[in-house]
Amino acid sequence: MTPLHITLAILITFIWGVNFTFIACALESFPPLMLTALRFFFTAMPLVLFLKPPKFNRTLFIYAIGTFVMQYAFVFTAIHLGASAGLTALLLQVQIFITVLLAYVILGEAVSRIQIIGMLIGVLGLGVIALNLGGDMPLVGFICILIAAIGWSFGNIASKQASTQQSSRMSTALSANRNNKASALSALSLVVWGGLIACVILTLTSLLFEAEAWHLATFTQASLKSWLSLGFIVYISTLIGFGLWAHLLSQNIASKVMPFALLVPVFGMTTSVLFIGEVVTWWKMLAMILILSGLILANVKIGLGRKAVRN
Repeated sequence: MTPLHITLAILITFIWGVNFTFIACALESFPPLMLTALRFFFTAMPLVLFLKPPKFNRTLFIYAIGTFVMQYAFVFTAIHLGASAGLTALLLQVQIFITVLLAYVILGEAVSRIQIIGMLIGVLGLGVIALNLGGDMPLVGFICILIAAIGWSFGNIASKQASTQQSSRMSTALSANRNNKASALSALSLVVWGGLIACVILTLTSLLFEAEAWHLATFTQASLKSWLSLGFIVYISTLIGFGLWAHLLSQNIASKVMPFALLVPVFGMTTSVLFIGEVVTWWKMLAMILILSGLILANVKIGLGRKAVRN
């Protein structure tokens, strides 16, 4: 990876870590499914009117449903039900373990012994959290975050496939500089149009399960803090974060990009302690050490496609 790509990867993980605190603030005024639908409505509009849509195929829909619908509907619901922002940021990173397994099953990627050891160590970290359910991590929240991690894992693979396919088509006709710019626009288009698909699904789901919240008072009585938090979630975390992440995946092999996700729970737990007063306990630190250690080992020789562009 180039120094610029490394800097971007660190910046994205910082944004995503801080984002969990903003989610908790936004949920003070909006129910979880509505908040998720609003997130992707503002993600898609008005950019969807100006960006050329990616190819509408199964890959795009898997990306939208996995990365956006499943991940964020369940993450927002978990935090709404009492899961702390810091623990949510940590637990969600088990998506890397799941990504390794999906890469093995779907893409035929080899899984090394050290990756297996890493996954077992990570499971011990999950066990520490499971033994301390309640309070900062209710059981239903724990389950919701695991489902969200599964969704993000499928979305990672779909994002990699969609972005590299698009980049491969463009590289035959464009110079390197123009290709990088086009790739960035393609990544942004993937996020925006994927967000539109997610918005439709999430709005219908929210109308079904949160019908009582869909009235004018919900919007007029929402606090300024919640609206500003929604703005950060939409424009910083989603458009900038996921757009740049998809671009990095299209320009580098996944084994170079994915390890940076390890920084998300570090930033997430730190900011939740500083800004919303989350209490750090011995078992949270133990779980974090085990999960991060396992994730480091699980990232050894992981790759989501042998034909990725290398830097």
